[in-house]
Amino acid sequence: MSQLEYEEVEKPFIEQLQTYGYTYKKGSDLDSERSSRGSFLLEERLAAVIQQLNPWISKSNRDKVIKQLTTFPAEDTWSANKQVFEWLFGDGISVLQDVSGGKKNQTVRLFDFENVENNDFLVVNQISYENANGTIRPDIVLYVNGFPVVVIECKSPKLKGDQQLPEGVRQFERYVDTHERLFWYNQMLIVTSLHRARVGTLFAKAQHYGLWKDPYPLTHEEVGSEYDQAILVAGMLRKEALLDLMRNFIVFDGKVKKLARYQQYRAVNKAIERMEKEDRPELRGGVVWHTQGSGKSLTMVYLAMKVRRLAKLENPMLVIITDRQDLDDQITGTFRQCGFPNPTQASSVADLKVQLGKGPGTTVMTLIQKFQTNEIEDDFPIISESENIIVMTDESHRSQYKGLALNMRRALPHATFIGFTGTPIDKKKRSTTGKFGSYIDKYTIEQAVEDGATVPIFYESRLPSVQVKGDSLDEMFNRVFHEYDDETRDKIRQKHVNESLILTAPERMREIAWDLVKHFESHILVNGYKAQVVAVSREAAVAYKELIDEFAGGQFETAVIFSAGHNDKDNLRRHHVSKDEEKQLIKRFKQPFEEDKLAMIIVCDKLLTGFDAPIEQVMYLDKPIREHNLLQAIARTNRRYDENKTYGLIVDYFGVSRFLDEALEIFSANDVKGALHSISDELPRLEQRHRSAMRFFDGLSKAQREQSVLRLKDEDVRAQFEVHYKRFAESMDKVMPNPMAGPYLEDLKHVGLIRQLAKSQFAEDDGMDIADCGEKVRRLVYNHLQSNGIDVKKPVSVLSSKIKEELAEYELPESKAAKMEHALKKEISVRMDEDPVFYTTLREKIDELLERFKERKIEIGDLIDELLKQREEMLDKIEGKTHSGLDAEVEPFYNKLSEVLGELKPDEELKEIAKDIYQFLNQTISQIPDWKGKRDFKRKLNGDLKIVLLKKKIGLEDTLMLVGAFSALAERNM
Repeated sequence: MSQLEYEEVEKPFIEQLQTYGYTYKKGSDLDSERSSRGSFLLEERLAAVIQQLNPWISKSNRDKVIKQLTTFPAEDTWSANKQVFEWLFGDGISVLQDVSGGKKNQTVRLFDFENVENNDFLVVNQISYENANGTIRPDIVLYVNGFPVVVIECKSPKLKGDQQLPEGVRQFERYVDTHERLFWYNQMLIVTSLHRARVGTLFAKAQHYGLWKDPYPLTHEEVGSEYDQAILVAGMLRKEALLDLMRNFIVFDGKVKKLARYQQYRAVNKAIERMEKEDRPELRGGVVWHTQGSGKSLTMVYLAMKVRRLAKLENPMLVIITDRQDLDDQITGTFRQCGFPNPTQASSVADLKVQLGKGPGTTVMTLIQKFQTNEIEDDFPIISESENIIVMTDESHRSQYKGLALNMRRALPHATFIGFTGTPIDKKKRSTTGKFGSYIDKYTIEQAVEDGATVPIFYESRLPSVQVKGDSLDEMFNRVFHEYDDETRDKIRQKHVNESLILTAPERMREIAWDLVKHFESHILVNGYKAQVVAVSREAAVAYKELIDEFAGGQFETAVIFSAGHNDKDNLRRHHVSKDEEKQLIKRFKQPFEEDKLAMIIVCDKLLTGFDAPIEQVMYLDKPIREHNLLQAIARTNRRYDENKTYGLIVDYFGVSRFLDEALEIFSANDVKGALHSISDELPRLEQRHRSAMRFFDGLSKAQREQSVLRLKDEDVRAQFEVHYKRFAESMDKVMPNPMAGPYLEDLKHVGLIRQLAKSQFAEDDGMDIADCGEKVRRLVYNHLQSNGIDVKKPVSVLSSKIKEELAEYELPESKAAKMEHALKKEISVRMDEDPVFYTTLREKIDELLERFKERKIEIGDLIDELLKQREEMLDKIEGKTHSGLDAEVEPFYNKLSEVLGELKPDEELKEIAKDIYQFLNQTISQIPDWKGKRDFKRKLNGDLKIVLLKKKIGLEDTLMLVGAFSALAERNM
């Protein structure tokens, strides 16, 4: 760790935790508490806590608990982590003991969740964990009651911003691979550089690490810092917050361990605070407004979990209400997958009444439609007058203002009602807050986009000549029915004309289908994303499918999904699908396009709300949709998918923009700010991003390519340019092929060309990579490279005989030197694991030469000659020539021994040890062809290797270091 990293990141992190009451120790100070340096639990502390929290427990049972937590059999790290989580925060651990009244299973408390000060909170830095795979030293580890529950990696603020998080996550992955038992107990992984801080869970990818932007219940002023790190520590790692998060805000959803986002944590705790504070049921509820795509279903799970555990709330009945069968199935599935105990789905009106009568501890999932009266009843009966009932309503803007909602409230007159919605209504006649109470928490569209939880949605109007916009209806009618005389047209208009008729006019639909296919293939499918088409009716949906299939020519598949009717004609009946078939189509649609060609789903009413398919980027609208339904529908495109999906898109063939204005009028301006952006809104950003990318080449003409490439010689400058280039390309990807992109096309081609030349010249990667931009941009740059006679191929290796020919192509000696420097360093980085000592030394020689050149101690020509000499030394190494006189296979082991023991043992003895080690490894490994994939064999190999080294009279600390190094060499070279 650098001094800067320690002073600016690690030290402030530790000091802030100390102000929250954590005890601080250096890793070396804990050696006396650990049974060995490889021990992951602080067993003495754990034993003391168990005894304190369970004064009845015998010493033998206490020891059994600790043994169970440290030595249980585990299929893999994931299974072990899940099992430990259940013991720590779920069902717990029980032991058989006679406390009073005979031997019974007694649950052992491992944490005191009621009084946080009865727990042991410890922050440790630079602690070493050793095993046969080597030694790791995480920057910071947080222990609670002896369990290492949080691991933190600190990164220097000087490291490039876009590298900090990925590098930290890669570090965690290396730790898991070599020291898996540490992660049996882990609940959070944090990467921080003071200015940036993100939190994730075991096996999460970098893109799934999240911000923590609110220190609730503290204010930013109380934290005293606006740095991301300080906010995260205050919001997540205060004693009470950490225990709360671990116990109530982590779920295992399938093969994903999910930790709540800050807005979910805040909303749940605000809701509970209101329930505990208010005495009257009508004041205990309210509205949680979290925008579409921000995880409302999981928020309901977290709230349900915590409500169940709070003694003050007396284990209430929970009733989860939706208004559509697919949503009922979805939310029930979410509760079950997350391990929530016994959610019961009401199967009928009669069954609902039975379930609601069961009382405390019951969880009932139901459609609001089941609150309907039968022929005998005038009013829905009162089922329970208990105040110990909490009703959570999903998408509470719908169906909460009519008879069914009245029946629900009549059935449960004293329940607490909490509405969850992404689009609340605020009208005199229909008001979400009027029905449920005041807002508990808000998380707006703009906040979600800013946090990266969702992507912004752009709006594009297509084919103005065929839109149905109020007074253009007559004009459209006249155009479609032009073959009739005026009198006949008037009769048709009076009898038949409506929006549906005009929208389904064959000429109009054919024109739209053709435009839609072209737009989809050129804008969306090129990037691998998928689409939804919304038609005015089931007949129109089927007609669009047939037209789109005709124009697509087999490039992609489509499916039409709608609710079937008993009296449907043959053209609709052909497209009927069962519930299972519908689920299968949706599953196919969510797959990457390269795995499944189903790229477009055509609907009329279904899948417009509650449908979550992150791969969907565009919705083609040809139907009048109004108010909250419109906002719900367009939000289908705002889910994050991968780093290249930076926006969702609504393409409007109907003219819904006027309905959008109406929809937005029912919300406050701040709450819906950023709901939709016109493509033209991107223009100012495009102009600014264009300028930021071009400034790297100020003063140079487009003809001065070599000079332009040299502007990117420095790695830091190249990283800055990469950020600005990608932003420029991202904006262009949004706008192209709109004519607004025209003025910037030549500059995009130029900077794309310079970027690829720099990647090649400086051997930054394995080839001229242009796949990390949108496909439209990639094609543009690729064609420009070809038109300039630049062959898109891998850069020539420094070891190739053609390297001198390539150097001769450069006019400037600075370009030749830069090419050699980066080509050498690239080859060193590739081969580093073959012989780390040799290649590290070689890199240091190159760095020394460059430093001498910067200090003007050598000329450019001398620098090039010296770099070529280093190339020759590398060639000798690769061809098997050694300085030591040992075989090439043995020398890496000798080099490592010399580095570690060079001052302790004579050179000849080290050579003999190297030969023996290589011979031992070769004989052992040769018997097992696929040994690298066998974890148990590798573990035994490392243990045997440790014994061999100790017999050579090498100290234990040096032996452990050498075992890890030699294992890595064997895996790389043997």
